[in-house]
Amino acid sequence: MARYTGPDCRQCRREGCKLFLKGERCVSSKCAIEKRPVVPGQHGLMRKKEKEYGTQLREKQKVKRAYGVLEKQFRKTYDEAARMKGVTGDNLLSLLERRLDNVVYRMGIGDSRSQSRQIVSHRHITVNGEPVNIPSFVVNKDDVIAIKENKRALEMFKSLKDQRHTTPKWMEFNFAKLTGKVLALPQRDDIDLNIQENLIIELYWK
Repeated sequence: MARYTGPDCRQCRREGCKLFLKGERCVSSKCAIEKRPVVPGQHGLMRKKEKEYGTQLREKQKVKRAYGVLEKQFRKTYDEAARMKGVTGDNLLSLLERRLDNVVYRMGIGDSRSQSRQIVSHRHITVNGEPVNIPSFVVNKDDVIAIKENKRALEMFKSLKDQRHTTPKWMEFNFAKLTGKVLALPQRDDIDLNIQENLIIELYWK
């Protein structure tokens, strides 16, 4: 399957904001945005006025890169959001937030979404007692997310018991038991990324 294999920090610089792709590095002085807040490439210092289409495209690219989703899967998620009742933009962000790799990241199991995606792919996570290795799996309310019993002895998971991570209000995670639960479906106010989803909707409506 195709995937981005270049430097993660380059994506943040291209979008001009922190996408939190490198875990703790993103909140330290080593963050690329802090050190080099310009677009990558030899013309990065040149100021270029973007047109309406360019602004909409950049917003879509920013969301795709933040959640680690490629174009085909992102378009599929948008189409599903458009068929759902309610506001399409809110539905789109809710579906992205409910991806299993994002849920694992939000619960504090993985330092970044890319690491969380790898944890899921390696069958370290169960949903309602059943192992799931599909990062795009969409969780629902009352789903129980846990680390597999035979994987909890791994050093990366043993260290979680000493961590203190603040989870969004729509979920909970018990670091002592290494299990969590989806308390409700995420609402627009629960998403802390700086996203203008209306620009994405306008782009796809063209």
